[in-house]
Amino acid sequence: MPKPPRAWQRMLSGRRLDLLDPTPVDIEIEDIAHGLAFVARWNGQTEGDFAYSVAEHSLLVEEIFARQHPDVPARWRLAALLHDAPEYVIGDMISPVKAAVGPGYGALDERLTAAIHIRFGLPAQIPKWVKAKIKRADKVSAWLEAVQLAGFSEAEANKFFGKPRPEDVAGLTLILRAPVEVRAAFTARHEALLGQL
Repeated sequence: MPKPPRAWQRMLSGRRLDLLDPTPVDIEIEDIAHGLAFVARWNGQTEGDFAYSVAEHSLLVEEIFARQHPDVPARWRLAALLHDAPEYVIGDMISPVKAAVGPGYGALDERLTAAIHIRFGLPAQIPKWVKAKIKRADKVSAWLEAVQLAGFSEAEANKFFGKPRPEDVAGLTLILRAPVEVRAAFTARHEALLGQL
């Protein structure tokens, strides 16, 4: 019988994450922050000297989510920060690629998300209303990224992501940082939110 293909990845922390059966004990925030800081959004098609990373995007989504819902508990802000955390091992696939891969991608994402959530004290599946509000912040983030970094006109961004409310984007200027800086910022924000739980 042929040997089954390897379905685990060794992390820099030394953990061995089984992608088919991820467990919370194999999840470390340093691994997530490191991986996300090196994963480029927009398939790397952004202006600047550094890629716009998923870690940077996650920080922005959490900030927008907090603007939109200033009284929301810290646990849901943490969920917003971690909304793309599985991408530290599966990468950031654009929607057309996800559609081409099929339901297997969604199942993998759900398994990893559940393990990550449990590791940091969140329910395996967050309530649908929280997920919908995070998605709304995610769309505002995509609009900002499209206009400020990915070469979209405001009209194009409005068409694909919806026109954001002025108060959601006021004063937000995206600045590209080296992965080491973004990694540190992500880890610090995670620690701050955990401290508020």
